[in-house]
Amino acid sequence: MSIFKERTIELIRQALPDELQAELDLNRLVEVPPDPTLGDFAFPAFSLAKILRKAPAQIAQDIAAEIEKPVWLERVAVVGGYVNFFIEKGQRAHDVLTTIAAQKESYGSTVQDTPKTVVIDFSSPNIAKPVGVALIRTTILGHSLARIFSFRGYQVERVNHLGDWGTQCGKWIVGYRMWGDEEQLRLSPIKELFRLYVRFHKEAEVDPALEDAAREAFARLEQGDPEIYALWERFRSLSIEEFKTIYARMGITFDSYNGEAFYEDKMAAVVSMLTEKGLLQTSEGAKIVNLDDENLPPCLIQKSDGATLYATRDLAAAIYRWHTYQPTFVLYVVGAPQQLHFQQVFAVLRKAGMQWVDRYEHIPFGTIRFGDQAMSTRRGNVVFLEDVLNEASARALAIIEARNPNLAQKEQVAEQIGIGAVLFRFLVYSRMKDISFDFASALSFEGDTGPYVQYTYARAGSVLRKAAQVECNSTQLDYAGLNSAEEMTLIKELERFPDVVEAAEAAREPAGIAHYLLELCRAFNGFYHEHRVVGSNLEAERLELLRATRTVIANGLFLLGLEAPEEM
Repeated sequence: MSIFKERTIELIRQALPDELQAELDLNRLVEVPPDPTLGDFAFPAFSLAKILRKAPAQIAQDIAAEIEKPVWLERVAVVGGYVNFFIEKGQRAHDVLTTIAAQKESYGSTVQDTPKTVVIDFSSPNIAKPVGVALIRTTILGHSLARIFSFRGYQVERVNHLGDWGTQCGKWIVGYRMWGDEEQLRLSPIKELFRLYVRFHKEAEVDPALEDAAREAFARLEQGDPEIYALWERFRSLSIEEFKTIYARMGITFDSYNGEAFYEDKMAAVVSMLTEKGLLQTSEGAKIVNLDDENLPPCLIQKSDGATLYATRDLAAAIYRWHTYQPTFVLYVVGAPQQLHFQQVFAVLRKAGMQWVDRYEHIPFGTIRFGDQAMSTRRGNVVFLEDVLNEASARALAIIEARNPNLAQKEQVAEQIGIGAVLFRFLVYSRMKDISFDFASALSFEGDTGPYVQYTYARAGSVLRKAAQVECNSTQLDYAGLNSAEEMTLIKELERFPDVVEAAEAAREPAGIAHYLLELCRAFNGFYHEHRVVGSNLEAERLELLRATRTVIANGLFLLGLEAPEEM
């Protein structure tokens, strides 16, 4: 919680009748007035009218009368049913800037009183294929949520539920045996396996018997054929190593790559458990769980031929994750079209008496459009995530060459800007909003973009370097002079960062942090254009304001997965 909001809440709590102090959610009730002339914080007394049987205006007067004004509070004013709080400007500047200077990269973070674990399931590509851009949103969103929850004091388990099982595995095996190039597999495993996959489908259109061969190969894999299993294990291992290379460019790591294959030997126990609890019914030879009482279609657990399905695997995974992690939350960062699937899976677990499933959440998101290219893996017309990152980095390098050709380490900075532009573009929108992506908009140094935020960070750093001033003890400065409208706007933005992070966690929505960074940068640039820093009579204090701004921008960028370049 922000510094002065927390203090204001405590003042209100102490002024309330004893019986109300623990009941009211003051964090939710205390608000920032839309008009700054009405104060910095306001408490609406309307919600207490029925409880106290008084008019809101009288309740507000009573609360104000009980408040003993501390040194950080300029005044309290009652307007109608509102108690308005005005923070003393110099004290606010001092406390906000010294807190940021002391806490640095931990400013805005939280330490949990008791250990809590959150499991986040995201990305989840199929092995033996390049990571397609269709997975970019789950990957970026899941990564940001993982950082936000970690920043909020949780132990985060990042899970990549790989698509590493099924008939498609038989297709790679048949394709490799018929047309595989061992040298290419060694040099570029994913591209070679993808080539074989695409060729398999082209050849199968002419020779349908290939589909039977693939099903036979997968059946042998399920039976544990040593030769087939060794090939599958090799394809999986090679895939993970290439995935890690792509993820590393975005700063992403995983704690588990347990995918569909991992749960293959755990599904029989799920079927047995559902049978024992009397939940399985037979429908046209298949096994289902009826969910009429949940207003949901039946959940198919086992086909008539005995084969299990995604739902069976996700039930096994859910049970495994509960017993393994004892999580506070499990978040499935999966597209909105899978909403019904997760409703059914969670409903089955609830009917089976596993009430811990209330801690499990589907985090849906909207679709993306990337140009006009159809994304068909079978046909080979797929946009690869690696190609998107390469293109973004190359375009960023071209921009740097035009803007700042003498910049040191141009390639490294271009990578930071290019990839940052892609990440920010997908996070600045609400996760449920459908997105159309284009490079020109994402890479602009103006507007609601990642490069704009990164450039603001670099600009503030440039001023600090030109000042050539040794960082002073921030607690010994006199901040009373930082009282202009632009300076106070910036300080207020800096102060509210912890609230923004808290809200992002609660909503499972990084977009709030992205929008906050844009507002913070606009506040900084408004200040910078109106006020001289180096050489002014407030040079030391304003340089500290720049340092605090850079700290908060860097913290926010980190939570979104972006780097903060020192120069651009």
